[in-house]
Amino acid sequence: MDHMRVGVGRRDSNHTPKEALQRIISTLANKNDEIQNFIDTLNQTLKGVQENSSNILSELDEEFDSLYTILDEVKESMINSIKQEQARKSQELQNQLSQCNNALENSEELLEFATRSLDIKEPEEFSKAARQIKDRVTMASAFRLSLKPKVSDNMTHLMVDFSQERQILQTLKFLPVPKAPEIDPVECLVADNAVTVAWRMPEEDNKIDHFILEYRKTNFDGLPRVKDERCWEIIDNIKGTEYTLSGLKFDSKYMNFRVRACNKAVAGEYSDPVTLETKALNFSLDNSSSHLNLRVEDTCVEWDPTGGKSQESKSKGKENKGRSGTPSPKRTSTGSRPPAGRGSRDRFTGESYTVLGDTAIESGQHYWEVKAQKDCKSYSVGVAYKTLGKFDQLGKTNTSWCIHVNNWLQNTFAAKHNNKVKSLDVAVPERIGVFCDFDGGQLSFYDANSKQLLYSFKTKFTQPVLPGFMVWCGGLSLNTGMQVPSAVRTLQKSENGMTGSASSLNNITQ
Repeated sequence: MDHMRVGVGRRDSNHTPKEALQRIISTLANKNDEIQNFIDTLNQTLKGVQENSSNILSELDEEFDSLYTILDEVKESMINSIKQEQARKSQELQNQLSQCNNALENSEELLEFATRSLDIKEPEEFSKAARQIKDRVTMASAFRLSLKPKVSDNMTHLMVDFSQERQILQTLKFLPVPKAPEIDPVECLVADNAVTVAWRMPEEDNKIDHFILEYRKTNFDGLPRVKDERCWEIIDNIKGTEYTLSGLKFDSKYMNFRVRACNKAVAGEYSDPVTLETKALNFSLDNSSSHLNLRVEDTCVEWDPTGGKSQESKSKGKENKGRSGTPSPKRTSTGSRPPAGRGSRDRFTGESYTVLGDTAIESGQHYWEVKAQKDCKSYSVGVAYKTLGKFDQLGKTNTSWCIHVNNWLQNTFAAKHNNKVKSLDVAVPERIGVFCDFDGGQLSFYDANSKQLLYSFKTKFTQPVLPGFMVWCGGLSLNTGMQVPSAVRTLQKSENGMTGSASSLNNITQ
């Protein structure tokens, strides 16, 4: 603190003590903000440890219960096999034992008959008995029996040795977690409203099945904030080590990215997050600057011939004399724009069916696109200074530049500035791309699909410019939050050397 007091009290030629103290206060506030963000991160991590530990314990119980179930099923199957073998052998032996008992009983009866026959005195009866004994002996089952057990009592073929399985069970351990990937900012590319994120593994891991990429938009640079206003978006099952997000609207200054590797059972830790700049010009149509006969909603504008008709009889005056009967902008309200939201209600009037963007361009290179409704009879697209008069039409003053499309009576397509017109011998595209290089003094128009150059103004902007639009009988829709397309950047070198017809409307002395 002593050092800080010295810093505050020291005068220099550049900063007053108050300014120095304000810088210190700003530094402390930023540091406090960083610490608070880190505290939030720690608290969230602590909560995550507790929740994840509980979840992993439940999963461990489920895995062991599953293992126990498998062992019980295997044991039951083996017990059934032993019992079936026991029953089979027992049945065989019981059948053999029954046969032997019957044979023994018959043989004993025959033996007893033979023994009694020895006592017969009469020769004929003795001969008869001897023949009977001989016949019965010949047919006796005792002499046809196999006196060897059909099955043995050996059951060793059903014995088990689980020593190997026991070793496997004893080596049960937690599955190795994939290491955190490393995002390489140098290999990441931000272009054409798409972001390509590339990463690598710190060491080879052939068990990785896929990657999970998470991203979110933010207006803060540096590390992601726990209490950021936007949630992480998830892209799962990425097989390679890069991924391209396309078709984005760059409506924030930055995007955070992080990635994790997954094997068949577990996901690894997140990579260190990377923040990439995705800044682009975002603007809406300024309702407070629009003509009475325009219905404006965010990025859409439509010509509304009924706007303010109820006030027409009360508001006729000098501004309307000699003009086309357009109702005066003085009114108390309209259906789509309450008076409180219009600011200067007579910003544009007469035949200047104009609306401006709500964001001024003071530096840098910017790009946006415009699409007209198919039945739009007349419209202009360009830029203008804030000083554009309320009766002024785009391109008819030295404070505005535009290209104009007319589909009424005769079809024309032309570039306009300072009331000078240059006809364009190209087809009107479905969408028009507008490129404004404020510092370089260049305003160019392109076919948004093919990136064919339609026309280019070279000038020197001496004031901030606003995107400007004129609509009559139809409507326009805008697409903002766009980067300057790569194809347009590539064409700038040749455009910067342009002369001749493209420079005929230029005015350098604004």
